Amino acid sequence: MAALGAAALLLPNANASQDGDNTVAAAPKTLKASDASDLASQLEKLLGDAFAGSYYDDGQKQLVVNVVNVSGDDNNVVVQAKKAGAQVRQVENSPAELKAASQTLKAKATIPGTSWAVDPKTNKLLVTADSTVTGGKWDRLESTVNSLGANMATIKKSAGTFKTFVSGGDAIFGGGARCSLGFNVTAGDGSPAFLTAGHCGVAAEQWSDSENGEPIGTVDQAVFPGDGDFALVKYDDAATQAPSEVNVGQQKVAITEAGEATVGTEVFRMGSTTGLSNGQVLGLDATVNYPEGTVTGLIQTDVCAEPGDSGGSLFTQDGQAIGLTSGGSGDCTVGGETFFQPVTTALEATGATLGAGGAAGGGAGAGAGEEAGAGQDAGAGQEAGGQDNGAGAGQEAGGQDNGAGAGEEAGQGAGEQGAGQEAGGQDNGAGAGQEAGAGQEAGGQDNGAGAGEEAGQGAENGKNGGDGQNDKH
Repeated sequence: MAALGAAALLLPNANASQDGDNTVAAAPKTLKASDASDLASQLEKLLGDAFAGSYYDDGQKQLVVNVVNVSGDDNNVVVQAKKAGAQVRQVENSPAELKAASQTLKAKATIPGTSWAVDPKTNKLLVTADSTVTGGKWDRLESTVNSLGANMATIKKSAGTFKTFVSGGDAIFGGGARCSLGFNVTAGDGSPAFLTAGHCGVAAEQWSDSENGEPIGTVDQAVFPGDGDFALVKYDDAATQAPSEVNVGQQKVAITEAGEATVGTEVFRMGSTTGLSNGQVLGLDATVNYPEGTVTGLIQTDVCAEPGDSGGSLFTQDGQAIGLTSGGSGDCTVGGETFFQPVTTALEATGATLGAGGAAGGGAGAGAGEEAGAGQDAGAGQEAGGQDNGAGAGQEAGGQDNGAGAGEEAGQGAGEQGAGQEAGGQDNGAGAGQEAGAGQEAGGQDNGAGAGEEAGQGAENGKNGGDGQNDKH
């Protein structure tokens, strides 16, 4: 008990009783999403078998922790959780029961186009079927869900089709496929590397940062399908500088650490097709049955994505790396579900660590011109420039017609303010203005999806820049 009390004092926003009365629980505290995630991880350890998941109430800015098999408010660990600032509620289904239900679905309803994830808000499994699950397939899925019991799972139909978000044949980067770089990391042997989607890693061994360009990285490890969807790609040049940041247009979000996803938190996705989008985490430990096979351990969100966004970064406003884009249904017009590989799992499996290096590039003025890589005429990134209006002078390739080329006037793709190392657009790429330094950043279609404190809440300042990239930064 003394250990529990000491641990509670270390939790963010812990509220020790002034009079020492351990039976009086403090009111739930207002928490930032990142603090809520940290608190949830610590409370999971404190509560042990009583812990049954948690989620972030974005409206109240509070962490809600589910508990099972406790004897009321006089239970000491529950008191400690409340003192730490969480809202505690008793629920019916334990993690073990939900896991058993997942195993039943796996055994009886592993049907392409289906998924299931743990939803701590409802304390149930969230089962989803895409538009291809009809007739006997739907009957089989529905029957299996019903067999779990009335309070174990919910089921819904999705209008789209589950697929990995890799795009073939258009503007890219490895084996005829375009993907997006997720996060720069340091491999276990100390070499610079980056994480991307596993289905990208199995699609091609070598990856370039420009269409028809020379390879810049070679796949070291890749998992897909199976227990995840992630790949570690090592840069071929051991001297490559790989900053730990995400370009979201005119600004960059520094990535300071890897974090666990928490249901209810707002997250942001950056990808080479649709640029910046945001939404919420809906479920954890998701199983997705893609046409290529089953992938487990994913994060389910309502953030949109499209082909080419695969591997792109999922992160929080304050710089936590959360996930790598895997796949889903729908698009950024109609919406849909999108699934992400947890970054923490990928790092552990590959032996990599997050972040490395300093500023990229050197030289004079690369990037997306004085307008800072914003609208349709700017915002190309490492993975792929737009075919018509992509931005930026790249180290590997500039625009084919009017883009700022990779020649001397473009600073050979290296800018003082950033690193225009990547591919420019084919036709009307933005110039290599010295003020920009955003050659590989993703812009919005209008004025660039902003970053900073708003972390790219994008439709107002740039609607999911079609040519925007996350890429090398």
